[in-house]
Amino acid sequence: MSLLIHIRYMGENDNAKKFAKDMIDKKIVDKIRKQKGNLQYDYYLPLEEDGSILLIDRWENQEALDTHHKSSMMEDIIELREKYDLRMIVERFESIEDNLDDIKYIRK
Repeated sequence: MSLLIHIRYMGENDNAKKFAKDMIDKKIVDKIRKQKGNLQYDYYLPLEEDGSILLIDRWENQEALDTHHKSSMMEDIIELREKYDLRMIVERFESIEDNLDDIKYIRK
């Protein structure tokens, strides 16, 4: 079962975009993508809303996500979030590939 995390970062002006650019420029994103169990770590800009950015973050399992949360990179992320004074909305989704009965209403 993989975990999908959506984190919507919101701030004044272009602060959310500057945050993501710093994450990329400081190679924090590269380090996260190389962590064992990371399947995706990508930023997206909403077309209809200024001042926010969406992170789509996917992990193999809870253990991989927990390891990430305990890593030193989290301190770097928190520091940048504070630097840019960002608010967050976090959503978590779990895949249902282990229980195929749950997908009978979803078209493939």
